[in-house]
Amino acid sequence: MDMGSHWEDLRKLARQLENEIDLKLVSFCKLGSNYGSHKDVSNDTSPLLNKSGDHMFHTMSMEIEQLLAKLTELNDRMSDYSQKLDGGSHNAALLHTLQRHRDILQDYSHDFNKTKSNVLACRQREQLLGSVRRDIDAYRTSIASGPNRRTDLYLKENEHLRNSERMIDEQINVAMATKENLQRQRGVFSSISNKMNSLANRFPVINSLVSRINIRKRRDSIIIACVIAICIILLLIYQFH
Repeated sequence: MDMGSHWEDLRKLARQLENEIDLKLVSFCKLGSNYGSHKDVSNDTSPLLNKSGDHMFHTMSMEIEQLLAKLTELNDRMSDYSQKLDGGSHNAALLHTLQRHRDILQDYSHDFNKTKSNVLACRQREQLLGSVRRDIDAYRTSIASGPNRRTDLYLKENEHLRNSERMIDEQINVAMATKENLQRQRGVFSSISNKMNSLANRFPVINSLVSRINIRKRRDSIIIACVIAICIILLLIYQFH
């Protein structure tokens, strides 16, 4: 087959695909616009997409994606063809034509992805609103369902209170374990302090250093005691609130 004839066949196929994609994109964008306008004017209980509209959306999306894939493959074939030719003005014209087809493909892909993303975003918002409405309806139904439902609510609240009490007990146990650990550390510090005092009696030069250490130790003990007291007070307030 003649090289020029092959190029013209490729261009003809490309134009056919572009025209087909253009027609489908017009319908697809119109479908997306109808979804958006339907969302604006519909009430809160009206679904954004019915079954037929959902099926049409998926069908058109798949068809356009397949056509875009075919056009991409065809552009690649045209690119391979242009690379086989020798340089010159004829080859430059082919490259210019190829770039124009690539730009058209890019524009079609952008329009398709934008419309598809907008429709999917509308669907997600509608599903979220539907979930919120279902929760509200379930709550209203539970309130209006009578004494048995209120009894269940009281039982759930009681269970919640028991869970809160167990959590407070766990926090108190953690505080007690922390207190025991601090007491053990205080014993260790006391032993170290006694040794340091013994050294201070032997070495008067260290006496001032030991005094500063004792002052800092007493300050740290006061701070730790205040922190423990505040934690216990907060836990008691939370328990009896």
